[in-house]
Amino acid sequence: MHIGSYTSNMHSYIERYLTNKIQKRLTEIPAVAILGARQVGKSTLAKKIISKKSNAVYLDLERTSDLNKLRDPETFFSINKSKFICLDEIQKVPELFSTLRSVIDEHQRNGQFLILGSASRDLIQQSSESLAGRIAYVELPPFQQYEVKSSKFENLWLRGGFPRSYLAKGALQSLEWRNDFIHTYLERDIPALGIKISAPKLERFWRMCAHSHGQILNLSKLGASLGVSHHTVRSYVDILEQTFLLRTLQPYWANVKKRLVKSPKIYMRDSGILHALLDIDSHNHLLGHPIYGESWEGFVIEQILTRLQHWQGYFYRTAAGNEIDLILEKGRELIAVEIKASSAPTVSKGFYNSIEDLGIDKAFIIAHVKHDYPYEQGVQVVSLESFLSRVESSKNVF
Repeated sequence: MHIGSYTSNMHSYIERYLTNKIQKRLTEIPAVAILGARQVGKSTLAKKIISKKSNAVYLDLERTSDLNKLRDPETFFSINKSKFICLDEIQKVPELFSTLRSVIDEHQRNGQFLILGSASRDLIQQSSESLAGRIAYVELPPFQQYEVKSSKFENLWLRGGFPRSYLAKGALQSLEWRNDFIHTYLERDIPALGIKISAPKLERFWRMCAHSHGQILNLSKLGASLGVSHHTVRSYVDILEQTFLLRTLQPYWANVKKRLVKSPKIYMRDSGILHALLDIDSHNHLLGHPIYGESWEGFVIEQILTRLQHWQGYFYRTAAGNEIDLILEKGRELIAVEIKASSAPTVSKGFYNSIEDLGIDKAFIIAHVKHDYPYEQGVQVVSLESFLSRVESSKNVF
């Protein structure tokens, strides 16, 4: 396939912040795997990378014509042994991994393969067993705040970061794309991954998760509503997590003399998909919807955890109701974050009680503000963009 043809479709291309990281890793290791949800832009990013290479071969393993080229994979890789090979949707042909190992070991050079996949756990397990020490993993999220123009920030929150949703000409076209994505995921993508589950039942569960966005995961309650066991609900959660659509935020465990909530919280990873599942079609509709605060909370948490990958994220809540929306931990350092969908945020006494419980001395309120300012008791009110900048340059956290 002619690589030059890819660039003609990139008039609205948004530069992805992971591009340089992927290119660097390709100089250090034989194979790099880009993981992420369907339609998140993996193929577009890969084509952008290989458009700069003169010796690249791209195979879309969902295309019968490309799949046929691998009927004899050893011969194909031998013929193309000096080329940079991109294999898109490799979860379609998991048996390739053992062949890739022998090819990589025979050629003994870095930057041989760029591999794209849409399901995390099984793909990583299959590839790591065959390619241990030969492959690096990079997760590509939907568009992030720092990748889009600041003037489009509200659109990113409403529409989410899937490229075709975010870049749609209008709000209606964006919502229609997201609804189509939901149906395609249920009716085609899940069966294609070899998962046998009733599409209507999984859709109902997915919508229940949307209504529970930002709340404690209660497997038994969800199971009772669906008429299935809590073990079955757990498997549904796993499916949505492994396909990059759901995040479970784990509770922070601390040696404090308090009874702590032990179950995780659940969040839709993309705010646009959340809004589509709840039939929210405009900013005004979102503003008046009960999910408004939780939507902003989930959006902010996803932006933070995606950007600050060297930090671990948790929430903290005691049985008495004292809580912190997000705790970031790296080594011995802890940062407390409260998230408010307001331009004049306030926090409860429970936030300060929690900070005292955990001995945290770096605390922030992330809100809709243009300028940072001190709040009280050492807490700073900041914008999301400012917070990310402060933590990345950690010496300037305060």
